[in-house]
Amino acid sequence: MNGLMKSVTENVIFLLEFLAVIVAIFLVAYIAEKLEKKKTGDTQRILTTKKIAVIGMCSAIAAILMLFEIPVPFAPGFYKIDFSELPALIGTFAYGPVAGVMIELCKIVLKLVMKGTSTAFVGELANFAVGCSFLLPAAVIYLWKKTKKNAVLGCVAGTLVMTIIGTSFNAVYLLPKFAQLFGMPLDAIIGMGTAINPAITNVSSFVICAVAPLNLLKGTLVSIITLLVYKKISPVLKDTKTRP
Repeated sequence: MNGLMKSVTENVIFLLEFLAVIVAIFLVAYIAEKLEKKKTGDTQRILTTKKIAVIGMCSAIAAILMLFEIPVPFAPGFYKIDFSELPALIGTFAYGPVAGVMIELCKIVLKLVMKGTSTAFVGELANFAVGCSFLLPAAVIYLWKKTKKNAVLGCVAGTLVMTIIGTSFNAVYLLPKFAQLFGMPLDAIIGMGTAINPAITNVSSFVICAVAPLNLLKGTLVSIITLLVYKKISPVLKDTKTRP
């Protein structure tokens, strides 16, 4: 009975921490977008009915893409690449950071409805937080001046920030939390990495050899595809935004 209560308490605390992360990221996105609107004199609301419709469409596409995960040879099986940040980044460039964060959050909710969780929500928290760490720097740089050069700089900055944040977040919080919620020693998780790469011997080497390359690869691929297709998709989104 005591073990059950401890498990329930730990999961409730984790969900509250998850909620706190969501609120914090939304605040950052909202402040960034309000500052940009103040700079340009834009009086339009951050969220309009038309924007919400496109956010819903992008979220649905992102949730579907999230179901198609690709394993990588340099990391344990629970680390995989998906392209769900692709519609999120496109939505961010078109509508700003708040839209991007909403797409990330709705994507997670839809994925949970369709497939549930196999990681006690740790994987979903990682995907949301790390994905937003990619979108927000890209959004801020691109919003400052919407040029192709800034789009490239935003993608590069977003990829680097995502790699740093994702690596640090895994080392400090996600890996220990995953071990705690699943009731397994952290050394067992490290051992999964060691079986793939003998250079992995502790948490630091685990995130450097497995997590950092994963985020760097994902950010690079998503950035390249976005830069290739955004110009073609942008007129459609702008028509959606301006059509009466």
